[in-house]
Amino acid sequence: MSAEPIATRPGPWCPDPIRQQRADYTLEDLLHLPDDAPRVELVDGVIQVTPSPTLGHQDISLLLARWLLQHTPTELRVSQAVGVALSSNTSRQPDVVLRRADLPRSHSLLRAEDVVLAVEIVSPGTRRIDRFAKPGEYAAAGIPFYWRIEQDPAHLYAYRRGDRIGPGGERQYELVADSAELIEISEPFEIKLSIAEITP
Repeated sequence: MSAEPIATRPGPWCPDPIRQQRADYTLEDLLHLPDDAPRVELVDGVIQVTPSPTLGHQDISLLLARWLLQHTPTELRVSQAVGVALSSNTSRQPDVVLRRADLPRSHSLLRAEDVVLAVEIVSPGTRRIDRFAKPGEYAAAGIPFYWRIEQDPAHLYAYRRGDRIGPGGERQYELVADSAELIEISEPFEIKLSIAEITP
């Protein structure tokens, strides 16, 4: 009598290598990922698993989100680590976003036009992406404001989408303020933010 084969539990979800090679993943695929899928971003049809953030990164993200919650006008809301669709085959997850308040609470993927401000907190492994790739993608998708926060020491760079045209014909961000002490700007609303308030 032969033994019954032992049922093996499948391993954790990972992207299909063939589809990764073909770069044919879409936003629709992201909406149907299984519950055990890791945090991912979709870049030009390729799924990229995002590394776990450090405690320092998370502390800054939480402090900034809390500050924005206390100061943001009622027509806007604050969210953390939610996907933003930038095109049919690209989605990013900014660390903090300021979005329109009238969106259904069931949304798990925002449209770029729903986002007023995207914030990225730079970690050692994300320097090139947060400083160069993501600002270009966010500006091309039409997100009006972008903040980049460097760590150790904390330093905030605030950008707005300006009239300068990039090599692909899209408008680019222009630096409007940067400081390791105090940011005072009038857009997207009147902001006077002491960097000490978002420093762990």
